[in-house]
Amino acid sequence: MLPHQVIIRPLITEKNTNLMMYNKYSFEVDRNATKPQIKHAIETIFKVNVTKVHTMNMRGKMRRRGKNVGYTSSWKKAIVTLIEGDRIDLFESM
Repeated sequence: MLPHQVIIRPLITEKNTNLMMYNKYSFEVDRNATKPQIKHAIETIFKVNVTKVHTMNMRGKMRRRGKNVGYTSSWKKAIVTLIEGDRIDLFESM
């Protein structure tokens, strides 16, 4: 899998911006991506060194629109820890 196919988008939330103080960044990744693939993708795209990768599968939530009931899509989330001194400038510009 190519690096740009592994990383879908960065996650910008209040909790994730607080994690950036500890050199941790969150991404939505492909559901079939493994930790080594995620690590390789982050290192090649952003030119940083990754120490840890934590992944979790986020289940879809139930949503109602009147009498119709459905679910949002399930997705995979990765929290990547960088070595001390490395930063991803994409997040600081937002």
